[in-house]
Amino acid sequence: MLNETPRRSTIRLTRRGRVALMATGAVVAATAVAVPLAVSGGDEGRPTALVIPEGWRSGQVYDAVDKALELPAGTTKKAVPKAGLKLPGDAGGNPEGYLFPATYPLDAKSTPQTVLSYMVNTATKRFNGSQTTAGADRNAINPYQTVIIASIVEAEADNKEDMGKVARVIYNRLDHGMPLQMDSTINYALGRSTLDTSTKDTKVDNPYNTYARMGLPPSPIGNPGDQALKAAVSPTQGDWLYFVTVKPGDTRFTADYDEQQRNVAEFNKNQGKAKTDG
Repeated sequence: MLNETPRRSTIRLTRRGRVALMATGAVVAATAVAVPLAVSGGDEGRPTALVIPEGWRSGQVYDAVDKALELPAGTTKKAVPKAGLKLPGDAGGNPEGYLFPATYPLDAKSTPQTVLSYMVNTATKRFNGSQTTAGADRNAINPYQTVIIASIVEAEADNKEDMGKVARVIYNRLDHGMPLQMDSTINYALGRSTLDTSTKDTKVDNPYNTYARMGLPPSPIGNPGDQALKAAVSPTQGDWLYFVTVKPGDTRFTADYDEQQRNVAEFNKNQGKAKTDG
């Protein structure tokens, strides 16, 4: 089946850079890795700091703040509209992408509003620098779109070293009028984290479905860190249109569709061997 040659539009770029062939029905499945809430406790056992990992979505951040401040579930999310967050106009009041990954101090006076404001203000300082603005101008996009791209890079790259190349694939596909076809955006639309994306999933009617819709999704799909932002601002030079992680630490980028098929075949072979060995 993998020897068949599907049309270019049937190549699916999946989360973490892995690729499956929709035309053959070969879907890659994996278990999402859960990231635990990271807090530092004081002498009385109460958290004194909250660590937000790179790539967390806003919902995960809200849940973490609720737990750290010992509040009922959903409290932080409900506080967003009245938190007075200083977001860019393009965000439309949605803080996704601007809850910057970092370690935030907590004290007895901390509230959802103060914690979220701290995160957004930190992101604004990082994202509004001259480097980001210059990068946006150079890449013919605005700063908010740069954050959107950074969030996809954060979700798709197998490792930090490949982030610049993943960003370049995104720009190249946009320049070529190709859909991004990133499973990470579908996962965001469906509120999940998985590598198991079905053909039915790729047809879902949702603005974050980058199979059915051209261009970037309407907002970031997570909260990117410094490395992902740097990649989005200054992507590695190259003509790549495809990438696939053949095995951990071995992500291959190419502009040649036939080469991509060979890489995908090797990946599927490795997956089959891993299942047999297991």
